[in-house]
Amino acid sequence: MTASNTLQRATGRTYGESGLCACPQCDQLHQLPALKVPGRASCQRCGATLFRHANHALDRVLALNISAFVLLLIANNYPLLSLKAGGRTEQASLLGSAWSMFEAGQWELALLVVLTSMVFPMLTALAWIYMLLPLRFGLHPPGLSQVYRWAGHLAPWSLIGVFMLGVLIAIFKLLDLASVVPGIALFALAGLLVCAAAARVLQSPSLIWPLLGPEFELQHTHAHALQHGFHTCHHCQLLVPDDLAACPRCHNHLHPRKPNSIKRTIALLLSAAILFIPANVYPVMTVMRFGSGEPSTILGGVVQLIDAGMLPLALLVLFASIVVPAMKLAIFTFLLISIRRRSSWRPLDRTRLYRLVEVVGAWSMVDVYLVAILAAVVQLDFLATIQPAIGATFFAAVVVLTMFAAHSFDPRLIWDNNGRN
Repeated sequence: MTASNTLQRATGRTYGESGLCACPQCDQLHQLPALKVPGRASCQRCGATLFRHANHALDRVLALNISAFVLLLIANNYPLLSLKAGGRTEQASLLGSAWSMFEAGQWELALLVVLTSMVFPMLTALAWIYMLLPLRFGLHPPGLSQVYRWAGHLAPWSLIGVFMLGVLIAIFKLLDLASVVPGIALFALAGLLVCAAAARVLQSPSLIWPLLGPEFELQHTHAHALQHGFHTCHHCQLLVPDDLAACPRCHNHLHPRKPNSIKRTIALLLSAAILFIPANVYPVMTVMRFGSGEPSTILGGVVQLIDAGMLPLALLVLFASIVVPAMKLAIFTFLLISIRRRSSWRPLDRTRLYRLVEVVGAWSMVDVYLVAILAAVVQLDFLATIQPAIGATFFAAVVVLTMFAAHSFDPRLIWDNNGRN
């Protein structure tokens, strides 16, 4: 029995390759285009990507995830970098970066570093290998929809690119202290970053399920799914009649909009705004040189980089650690106020603001990784030592809460207040 026949029995509607799909960010309905050449289909109203088509996409995504998994194993079994000074050599590894946090009493940061730099990337790669390898040979793996759902949840928390940026900043900060020797794990992480980024571009529900939509005649060009009695499944992107409680294809619970999106986003933002104050007041690490030193805050670290003549690096840390979190809080506050006031002002620009904070939000984690790497590698007894401080925990909480806020916010609410929705 074909997929369209199965869906027809489950929903009572006719599904096909020439059916409809809805934009996940503005809810506008579109006719599914037939892409025979590599390319992507974008929403005509807000510009969001509806789906991509690439030649041999399944084989390429499978190969990229297998490569990513192998590179992760290499990165976790070899040194990340080494520090040579005063006849001593100290090595840092992925696990050692988290262990240094744990030994300093910052177990929350240790757990966060392990999960986002090791566990979640590995589980994401394994999930896609588990799904695509049987499909490559025409088999249907058990629990396919559940594994796909969890892979989607874990992907935004796989922060290999942010970790690599933290490593590069750490290397620049250590150059005036001792000789820095890159390790095998650093080159493995660089390859992993390329593989993971390429796989994420190509990964889509169309690799798992065929592109199908309900065959339905639109009444006008700016129709949206909710108006015509359809809900979009948040995981497999199937357009489903609103009288069904669960998606007939992936069995995910259906909602017209993300449940309690406004309330959850407000609560998360308020918590982040409160924690943002101690994150900038308390020190994030303590640097000891020749037996003396003092705690350093985020802003203090920026000043030290400027004094050392590293202005570009100082601006990068300032932007990622102070400007980006403050910008996220301000933009989300503006979006929430505009939605509560039922504003129809420039919905496209407000959607673009949401995309901006969603993309750059995770890069604020670079300061947390920087502290973890420095604490792991700079253990040179009397010459120099670095210990993480309580400010890093507050700052990590701010980043995590704002990322949760971005995931709980539903951009379709922006367009619901527009006259065309």
